[in-house]
Amino acid sequence: MNVTDTRTLNGRTARPVTLTAMGFGGAPLGNLYRKITDAEAQATLQAAYDAGIRYFDTAPQYGLGLSEMRFGTALDRFGRDTVQLSTKVGRLLLDCLPEEATPGGFVDVPQKRIQFDYSYDGVMRSFEDSQMRMGGAKPDILLVHDVDVFSHGSQEASDARVRELFDAGGYRALDELRSAGEIAAIGAGVNEWQVCERLLGLADFDGFLLAGRYTLLEQEALDTFLPLCVARDVGIILGGPYNSGILATGPVPGAKYNYADAPPEILDRVRRIAAVCASHDTPIIAAALQFVLGHPAVKTVIPGAMTPQEVAANVAVLETDIPSGLWSDLQGEGLIRADAPLPVASHPGGAA
Repeated sequence: MNVTDTRTLNGRTARPVTLTAMGFGGAPLGNLYRKITDAEAQATLQAAYDAGIRYFDTAPQYGLGLSEMRFGTALDRFGRDTVQLSTKVGRLLLDCLPEEATPGGFVDVPQKRIQFDYSYDGVMRSFEDSQMRMGGAKPDILLVHDVDVFSHGSQEASDARVRELFDAGGYRALDELRSAGEIAAIGAGVNEWQVCERLLGLADFDGFLLAGRYTLLEQEALDTFLPLCVARDVGIILGGPYNSGILATGPVPGAKYNYADAPPEILDRVRRIAAVCASHDTPIIAAALQFVLGHPAVKTVIPGAMTPQEVAANVAVLETDIPSGLWSDLQGEGLIRADAPLPVASHPGGAA
């Protein structure tokens, strides 16, 4: 499997969006959990571009605008037409007093507070603000950010945000921007497949950025959502292929699963997966990264990086040859579902 392999988000858009098999997730460049300098951020983005990555994702939330500003600087070097770019709507960044700032897990970021807004005016303002932060660049894909239970705390709150998106005109704004050719595609960036399935029942979306809900550990989306995506020609941008850590580190002490310490049953399952991987001389991280690309709905996977070395490591993991027998052994031991599509082998001993 090669980083530069390409897949089209879907075949329905007037302006096709072609994504490299590996994209670049921009949250770390917003100083997620620790500060990096502008020079370090630019070196990391340059390393990704030099490796052949041509799809980049960011959002206003990431560093309260810092990630988008760093992407804008890089686009001046790359040339806007050489890459595909996505950003998100749903969070406005407002000037505020120091005590009102809402940086979340991002450090040393602009003094801003987040205001959720999925209305028509909110989407249009977010779109315009993102362009300013990115040096005038328009995204190819515009994603509704975090209308899920994970982000808003309850099903009731998630439902309210979805209603706001439609009743207050946010979806209409997205559709107008797409129809006018201002952007090529629209979707949502969320942590749960269920809300994606609901959105598909309400309107015409081109794709979804789904974080952590189709992995070596989680395949419930195979029941209804992913088949629906294939039937509707809706592409998936897969974030969080390591379930926030454990599928990269393995079952080590303190391993994280969905942003918390992994519970015993998850640790045990990962031990079993890791043992199968070891029997095929394959790092579990490589199996985790490549597994998701076996599904025809998944068009790209977007691990993040904060250094050029992390970019190189991601590329090496994606391009690791994986024996086809590893997948059949995982299925044989009931560690991945029997109906999970698998990466296509390029030769008898390895995976593409």
